[in-house]
Amino acid sequence: MSMTITEKILAQHAGLEEVVPGQLITAKLDMVLANDVTAPVAVKEFVKFEVDSVFDRSKVALVLDHFTPNKDIASAEQSKQVREFARRHEIEHFYDVGKVGIEHCLLPEQGLTLPGDLIIGADSHTCTYGALGAFATGVGSTDLAAGLATGEAWFRVPESIKFVFHGTKFQPWVSGKDLILYVIGKIGVDGARYQAMEFTGEGISALSMDGRFTMCNMAIEAGAKNGIIAPDEKTFAYLEGRSKRPYTVYTSDPDAKYAQVFEFDVADIPLQVAFPHLPENTKSVQEASGVKIDQVVIGSCTNGRMEDLRMAAQILRGHKVHPHVRTLVFPGTQEIYRQAMHEGLIDTFIEAGVAVSTPTCGPCLGGHMGILAKGERALATTNRNFVGRMGHPESEVYLANPAVAAASAIRGQIAHPEEVV
Repeated sequence: MSMTITEKILAQHAGLEEVVPGQLITAKLDMVLANDVTAPVAVKEFVKFEVDSVFDRSKVALVLDHFTPNKDIASAEQSKQVREFARRHEIEHFYDVGKVGIEHCLLPEQGLTLPGDLIIGADSHTCTYGALGAFATGVGSTDLAAGLATGEAWFRVPESIKFVFHGTKFQPWVSGKDLILYVIGKIGVDGARYQAMEFTGEGISALSMDGRFTMCNMAIEAGAKNGIIAPDEKTFAYLEGRSKRPYTVYTSDPDAKYAQVFEFDVADIPLQVAFPHLPENTKSVQEASGVKIDQVVIGSCTNGRMEDLRMAAQILRGHKVHPHVRTLVFPGTQEIYRQAMHEGLIDTFIEAGVAVSTPTCGPCLGGHMGILAKGERALATTNRNFVGRMGHPESEVYLANPAVAAASAIRGQIAHPEEVV
C-alpha cells in the first residue's frame, strides 16, 4: 500500500506494515519533551502511575525555557519541581539557566531529534522537528505523563495535505516565515485541523534548515497535527556532527493519497505581515506599511536561529532603532548567542539600540521581558498574535520575518526592508 511520510513513520513505530487515516494506533516514542510550564503538571500525573522511573532517561528532555531566569516566586517553584524530578530520575537531557535554549531551537541543535523519529512534547510547537523528517506533535501534560511512564502514546492517524512550492526565485527578503504565513492566510487557522502538512517542491529544497524549522513550527497555527519535510542533502549536512544515534529516512510514495494538494510559485509570494488577532489575517508588507509600532521582538522558537539574527543584523547595521520603539532580540540558544557574538552581530544590535537577552520564550507568550501595555502594538517574529498574547488584552501583535521586523524597528512603523537598505 502507498503511504505518505507521516503514515510510514507512524506505521513503523506502531509495529504495523501499514496504517490509514483515521486509524487508532499505539506507537513507541523516540523522544518525550516538556518545559517549565508543562512539566510540573505532567510530573504530578506521572506520580499517579506509581512507577519507579521514566521509561528511558535518555529519551526524555526537560527544558526550562519559558519563565527562566525565573520571573517570580511561582515560576521559581515550577522550575524547582522540574529540577527535582530531573535529578531524581537522572534525566540525561535537562537544560537549565546557563545552558538552556528555547526548546525547539535547542533539541535539533543538540542532535536529539532525528529523521524518522516519533516525538511528543507538552508544547504545541513540537511540530518544529518535522523539518528533519520526523513525526513530531504537541500533546497535553497528561498524555505526556503516560509517555514518560510507558514510552508509548496513542494517535489517530491524520490525513495528509501536500503543499508544493514551485520555483526558486524568491522575492527579495522572503523567507520560510513568509511562505508559511502565506499558506495560513490561504487556508485559515483551522484549514489543516488534525492533518499532516507536508511541504515539498523546489522552493522547499531551496530553503535553509532554519527556514524549514520555521515553516514546520507554524504548522500548528493552521490547526495541523504535524508539519513535515522529507530529508535531503541539507538535512544530512545539518545532522553531520550532531546526530548521536542511527536514524531512518522516510519519504512519501509517488502515488500516496492526500486529502488536498495546494501548489504555489514562490515568485508570487511577497513579504507577509499577519495582522491581529490571528495568524491567518495576512497581508503583504506593502499593505501593512505605515502601521505605527511600540515594540519589536526578534527571536522565539520560530525565528531565533542564526539565519534570522544575520538577517536582522544586516538590516540594522549602520542604523539606530526608532526612539519610540523598544527592540528586543532573543537568540534561540546559548550556542546561537555565542556564534552571533563571534560574528559581531551582538555589537551590531547594541550599536543600533537593541536589547539582547538570554534565550527565553518570555515575551512570545506574554510571560516576561517584553510585556505590552494597553493600546501598545508590537511587531514580532514569533508565531501567535492572539488577543492578549503578548500582554494587555487591548494590545496588538503583528507577525513578520526578521528583515521586516528590523526595518520596522528603524522606521518606527511597519516597513519593507528596501526602505532602509
